[in-house]
Amino acid sequence: MPKSRLAYILLALFLGGLGIHNFYAGYKGKAIAQLLITVVSLGYLSIISGIWALVDIFIVKQDADGTPFN
Repeated sequence: MPKSRLAYILLALFLGGLGIHNFYAGYKGKAIAQLLITVVSLGYLSIISGIWALVDIFIVKQDADGTPFN
């Protein structure tokens, strides 16, 4: 079943530094990397994960299975 693009965008905007949007879309590797960057640095490098999330909003058009978002 296709996932919602709006949900992906909202998760990226509000929880993107933790990679939650990538967990939602099934990109577990990217999600874990974003989560670790933020948690291991105690939030000091969360700006990197945040920028990454903003870039994901514009680049990612489908989930990990290749199904386009609604």
